[in-house]
Amino acid sequence: MADDAVPTPAALRPPTPTSLAGAPTPVTPPAPPASDPNEFGRVDAEGNVYLRTPDGEVVVGQWAAGEPAEGLAFFGRKYDDLVVEVDLITTRLADGKASGEQADAVVAKVREAIEARSFVGDIVALTAKCEALATAAGVAREQAKERRAAEREAVLAQRRTLAEEAESLSGSTSWKATTERYAAIVEEWKVLPRGDRSAEQELWKRISSSRTAFDKRRRQHFSELDSQRKEIVGQKRELIARAEALSTSTDWQRTSKQLRDLLEDWKRMPRASRSDEEKLWKRFKAAQDAFYAARNAEQEAAEEALRPNVAVKEALVVEAEALLPITELGPAKKALRSIQSRWDSAGDVPRSERSRLEGRLKKVEDAVRSQEDAAWKASTGTVATDAFTEALQRLEAKRDAAAARGDAKAAADLEQQIASTKALMGK
Repeated sequence: MADDAVPTPAALRPPTPTSLAGAPTPVTPPAPPASDPNEFGRVDAEGNVYLRTPDGEVVVGQWAAGEPAEGLAFFGRKYDDLVVEVDLITTRLADGKASGEQADAVVAKVREAIEARSFVGDIVALTAKCEALATAAGVAREQAKERRAAEREAVLAQRRTLAEEAESLSGSTSWKATTERYAAIVEEWKVLPRGDRSAEQELWKRISSSRTAFDKRRRQHFSELDSQRKEIVGQKRELIARAEALSTSTDWQRTSKQLRDLLEDWKRMPRASRSDEEKLWKRFKAAQDAFYAARNAEQEAAEEALRPNVAVKEALVVEAEALLPITELGPAKKALRSIQSRWDSAGDVPRSERSRLEGRLKKVEDAVRSQEDAAWKASTGTVATDAFTEALQRLEAKRDAAAARGDAKAAADLEQQIASTKALMGK
């Protein structure tokens, strides 16, 4: 509204914080008491409204809508609105809820009002408040500037830490974990606030360069690994070809050894990739299984062909066991020789029956042999003793003769023979 315009009824209402231009929040502290416009101005008979200043009275507007007191009150409220606005922004600035730039906007507005002389009130006090606010706004701006600088430095330090970590990872061989960490570093970089563009670009170059160096090494490693695995696959395919060639062999003993050797060669080789290794091993094992299945089948058939011999040898064992206990050695020996001859003629039996049957026959053979040894000792004991005694005497005479002629070596050899003979005689 122009200063000489007729105010509308709405313009005559007391100002509220929400009606103040630039008010950042609807919640405000209580407004100060209204000033007394009569102390700082007047209205003459023609409706001219005057403001008293240190330099004298000045016309600030014209009132033609009612009583002069109402006009003076209207221009007084304009002053009070300015005071409320300055006090509000001053409080918010002190509380950290307003910026220096917001305070500067209020200062500019109030200074413009002071310059235009568009109110009635204590212009000196308002000017002082405005200048105090301007000073506080300047301090707030500097503090905000320092705070932003500190924040930028802190962010830059975070970016620098990320760059240093990226550089430390460039030589890593933990391929999967390091790749994931580089991806995380990039994401952490993205969410940080922007600051010094040139410094950030230099740090990003360090991260990018480190990541590129790592990726190059990783690709080279897996390329070499792939080549090695291809070579391993080729070598294992050669083993498979050899195993498959042997799978139809019927030279059981020789081929079994060859397949065992191939298996040892396989174990010494590095592993291929997981999928390749599984496929190759299935082929290699299938070749082995085919050979061993054929060998086992033939052995089982051969064993089964020997099954009829079990009954024959079972009967021979029973016949041999009937000789025990031995009462007459001669007839028992003759009968056992007949059983042994028929045993050999009967042929082999399955492996599962062999130990059982042979063990039973051996018990009878051992009993006959023991009886025979006892009979021999009984019949030859005296003759053997006389023979040993004569032999011992001859050895002692030879020893004495060797000693007499000074042949120490011959005497020592004869002494050993004498000791052996005494041992046989039980002396």
